[in-house]
Amino acid sequence: MIDTASPIVASPAVSPREERVGMLLVFLSALMWSFGGTIARFITVGDSWTVIFWRSVWAAAFLVCFMVWRDGWRGTRKLFRDMGLPGLAVGICFATASTAFVVALAYTTVANILLMQAGVPLLAALFAWALFRERVGVATWVAIAAVITGVAIMVSESLDGAVSPIGDGLALLIAVMFSVATVITRRFSGVRMTPATCLGTMLAAGFAVSQASTFTVSVSDMGFLFAFGVVNLGLGLAFFATGARLIPAAIAALLGTFEPILGPIWVWLIHSEVPSGRTIIGGAVVVTALLVHIGLEFKRQARPERAGVTGVPSPN
Repeated sequence: MIDTASPIVASPAVSPREERVGMLLVFLSALMWSFGGTIARFITVGDSWTVIFWRSVWAAAFLVCFMVWRDGWRGTRKLFRDMGLPGLAVGICFATASTAFVVALAYTTVANILLMQAGVPLLAALFAWALFRERVGVATWVAIAAVITGVAIMVSESLDGAVSPIGDGLALLIAVMFSVATVITRRFSGVRMTPATCLGTMLAAGFAVSQASTFTVSVSDMGFLFAFGVVNLGLGLAFFATGARLIPAAIAALLGTFEPILGPIWVWLIHSEVPSGRTIIGGAVVVTALLVHIGLEFKRQARPERAGVTGVPSPN
């Protein structure tokens, strides 16, 4: 769930201590999101739709409690009312991506899914140019080309039958949904991320109800589903929503890269799931392109003023 920054907007001056807290919170959000694949591999339920339902229910419950704690019941209702059609669109994108993530785990590796998502900020820039003719610099075009090359290397395994094309297709769908949600958030800076993604979990749970073969799970599976929904998804989003407003966009994006980097490592260490050679090569190309692009953003921004951002995370 990499940070996808929207236009930088003015915010009150942030003290160095608050900025350090913001950096810690955004890092913790990436850390929480990086555990998604590892937690999912512990769940023994055979029906992916059952997993999607319970994960979404727990995440929605946590996010509602978080907003009520932060803004009160009246403020929470206002957040949902004020997000409008852009918020609904972001919610649909989030529901699609979070659903595709769980289903994709049955067909491909965690590394394949997460490393494709690393290119979301650059894919969003490509979509913003195609749809709204937003200016894209030469360096960004080079980075976009590198991301497309890296993704092509990973997807090539499905073309020769080495892995399921369904898994790679779903991984690409996740990246596209996040990219679209990013563009919407940039175009409508008033869209609040927390209620929109909370709506997404509700939509995902509602659709899963019509698809799941059973809602009965073991006690151990329910424990992992609770962690999958609350710790991985809900708590990660709460950390990000709180911390991203305190730090510059480039720093938030840089800290967000810890998710696709750490996620495959946890699965490898705990579940011995080793990424294929092409996944490692293609993922390295994607992550390198993103890191170089972020480094150039640091120079461009030169930290002119303290500014906060609102972004759309991955649902992992």
